[in-house]
This record gives sequence, C-alpha cells and structure tokens, in this order.
Amino acid sequence: MANVGAPTACAECGRLLPPQHGKGRRRRYCDATCRSAARRRRGAPAARADGSVKASLTAAERHVSLDAGAGRPGGAGPVASRVRESAAQLADELGRRGPGSPLAAMVAARELLAATGDALQQAVDQARAAGHSWREIGEVLGTTRQAAFQRFGRPVDPRTGAPMSRDVPAGAADRAAAILTSLTEGRWEDARHDFDARMRRGADADRLASGWAHMAGMVGRFESMGEPFAHRAGDHTVVEIPLNFEAGTAVGRVIFAEDGRVTGLWLRPGHGSGTVPPWS
Repeated sequence: MANVGAPTACAECGRLLPPQHGKGRRRRYCDATCRSAARRRRGAPAARADGSVKASLTAAERHVSLDAGAGRPGGAGPVASRVRESAAQLADELGRRGPGSPLAAMVAARELLAATGDALQQAVDQARAAGHSWREIGEVLGTTRQAAFQRFGRPVDPRTGAPMSRDVPAGAADRAAAILTSLTEGRWEDARHDFDARMRRGADADRLASGWAHMAGMVGRFESMGEPFAHRAGDHTVVEIPLNFEAGTAVGRVIFAEDGRVTGLWLRPGHGSGTVPPWS
C-alpha cells in the first residue's frame, strides 16, 4: 500500500516527496531524471573492494578530483552537478576578454542563479525530511517561518489530498508592480482596471486616494519600490513588493484570482509605521 503521510525524500537527489494516499507502489523518486540516474548508478561497474582507483592510470592533475569524490557513492546528484557546471562556465566567461564576452557571462550568471535556486530548494527539502521545523529553516534564511514556507513549502490541498500548484502565472509580478505604480502616481482608475467585481464595488477611486493619503500622512513621500516576490497561496497568486517612503517602509500586496483578476489589494506598513486598512 502507498499510504505515506510523513514526508519522505527522493532516493537519488534527496528532494522532499509529496504524501501518497490510496493503493499503488510507494514512490521512491521525484521524477524520471532521478529514476534514470539511479538506474545508471546501479548498472555501473562495481568499485574496487578498498574503494580506491589505480592512481597510475590517472593523470596527476586529476587526483584532487578523485579525492573530492571519495565516499560519495554514485557521484553528485543532478542538482549538484548543475551548480558545479554552471559555476565553472561562469568562471570561464568572466575570465575571457573580447567582444561579446560580457553578454555570455550574463547568460552564465543567470544559469548559475537558477541552479543555486534549485539547490536551495533541495537543501530545504532535505532539512524538512530530516525533521527540521519551518522556524529553524526561517532562522537560517533570515526570514519568518511563514515566509520560508510560502517560498519553499510543498503544501497539500486538503480538499483533494494532492500537492498544490506552485506555478506563478507569467507576468504576475509585473502586473502587481504596475498597479502599485499607478497608486504612487495618483492614477486611481488605472489601478482599478483589473479589479474583480467585488473589488470594484468596495474600492472606488475615492477610497484608493484616501488610503494612499493616509499612508503618506504616516510615512511621508513615496521614494522607491523594491523587488517583487510572487508565490502561490491556494487558488490565488500573491505578489508582495517592498515600498520605501521618506519616513518608513511598507509592503504592497496584490492578490490575483485564477482568472487573473485582482481580488485583493493591501498596504502593510513596516514595523512601527502604524496600520492602514486593506482595500480588499
């Protein structure tokens, strides 16, 4: 039976697997890539009994690589290999000179950023499989347990028992930034353009203007906008954007429904800045 309620980890890469319910074979791998890697590893020739490699057949400059890999059966997993390869590519591109190399370095840096993001997700999954709490993980990441869960958690839909989607619709962060930009510039009707029916009834142009004026009265003139962070929350997509004012900070939160309409809009002042009621 496949009823597995507690978190388990992929036998190849260590990523956390979703719970299983009902009949069927117990899941051991997170995807076909890890399943294939495990199959190749099982089919590889057995190592010498003492775990060593005949050094006379290996060039001297390769010995350090052999030493680094000792004691790790099967070598690095796919995520670790991708990080290593991406880092090496970036180092090569940064060391080159000539036309075009800066753009190639940017491409390599982008690939390394994506690879390290996957590595961080895998590390969090392994920490959860080892029994560490979201509070502990949040402390390591310098954030709250809720923020850590929102970014790295794998929630299960209580209605179906299936893992919830973590896919963020393309352009959600840009749309949220455009809405908040409209607020900062006093273009109230532009900010309301994608509101759903409930939001349009409850947050007309006058209420948006009043709420923004209330914020200005507490923290002063708007100065700049930070990097958006978009994530899924059940059936909704939530985008949070840091806002900087002359005398304080805030977070703008825009909530999108499945159909892409705006179903929530909040301004959450930073610590010590007071409170502003939501428009949703």
